[in-house]
Amino acid sequence: MRSPVPVFSVAEYLAAESKSELRHEYLGGQIFAMTGGSKAHNIITLNIASCLRSQLRGGACDVFMSDMKVKLQAANQNKTIFYYPDVVVTCNSNDRDDYFVNYPCVIFEVLSPSTEISDRREKLVNYQTIVSLQEYVLVSQDESKVEVYRQDLPGNWTKEILANEDKLVLNSVNLSLTMTDIYEDIVGI
Repeated sequence: MRSPVPVFSVAEYLAAESKSELRHEYLGGQIFAMTGGSKAHNIITLNIASCLRSQLRGGACDVFMSDMKVKLQAANQNKTIFYYPDVVVTCNSNDRDDYFVNYPCVIFEVLSPSTEISDRREKLVNYQTIVSLQEYVLVSQDESKVEVYRQDLPGNWTKEILANEDKLVLNSVNLSLTMTDIYEDIVGI
């Protein structure tokens, strides 16, 4: 027996999400529940957001953690997507919606077994369509390793892999993070 897959409008999704106790990502009319993260995932996310917030406080940029959505259009399609990145920064004065960011300049995803494939493929391709996005950062929670996808020219992305004592330089917000900043209090890394 076949059942139709429900399709929701953006307005229906946003209305339901504002009342939901669980977070859901929205991909062109379909809604997908988000899973919880490990302690390491949460500590790394908090470390990154705390460092960014303390360095950007009082300026033109806003830092958000995993409860803030990013709105975008799917790559090569005319479908709206809402993702919940682990950390997102916007420095655009036009980004004033209460429930989502339209103009991120840097996005962080802490890799988890349940999300890594999506973060590396689907989200990478879709995030790279955001004109304002300058850096997409993937952070391992199992080893001291960070991958940075950086837009150096419009539509031209490069990849840099950092480990151990390397520094993560964020050109989008003119600051840097050490691996110690990112992995503070993570045992075994």
